[in-house]
Amino acid sequence: MSSQQQQPTGEPVYDDRVYRSSMGVVSGVLMLALLAWLCGDGVLRGDGDTPWIALAAALFLVPLVVAFTIRPAVFANEDRLRIRNPFRIIELPWAAVDAVRSGYSVEALAEGSKYQLWAVPVSLRERKKVNKQHLRGAAGRAGGRGPATPEAKSHVPAEPQRATADRIAEELQGLAERGASRPGAQGSVRVRWSYEVIAPAVAGALLLTVLLATG
Repeated sequence: MSSQQQQPTGEPVYDDRVYRSSMGVVSGVLMLALLAWLCGDGVLRGDGDTPWIALAAALFLVPLVVAFTIRPAVFANEDRLRIRNPFRIIELPWAAVDAVRSGYSVEALAEGSKYQLWAVPVSLRERKKVNKQHLRGAAGRAGGRGPATPEAKSHVPAEPQRATADRIAEELQGLAERGASRPGAQGSVRVRWSYEVIAPAVAGALLLTVLLATG
């Protein structure tokens, strides 16, 4: 259950809903462990410039791995949507959001621009599987093969299944429609570059280039 605080107006403020890819986080942790092993081995056992090359490679690669796997997340509350992508943070008050849609990717449309939600990947395989289930269910109802037994009814979902990305896009669209008129949901889009990720990756790339060129 979400905890809540109290606004100055007396209206409760609930914690953000957080969306992120569990597979992305797991793959990121595994890749970081592999980098730690390879670069650590180079630092401890390498000769000549090898330890410095290993350190430069780690400085370059670790921020990129974190940026594309662990970092992406989407935070949504009653007033705004905050998208944390690999290199940018986009803050969208609901009043500025035109739509949230799911196609080949999940996107938020606002002020004439599209912002992709990296943390909500679209699985075409999952979507195809769900669509097939819907078609089989529709065919079974149309066939009318005898009355449904209690056992069969127990296996019928209370509501139509949706692919994960499509369900999340629908949830965010609903939040946008309900929150657009709220006083706290007014304002324009704000975008901030994530220099805490960009700076070490660029420094590592430059250092690695120099070491390889002079080695």
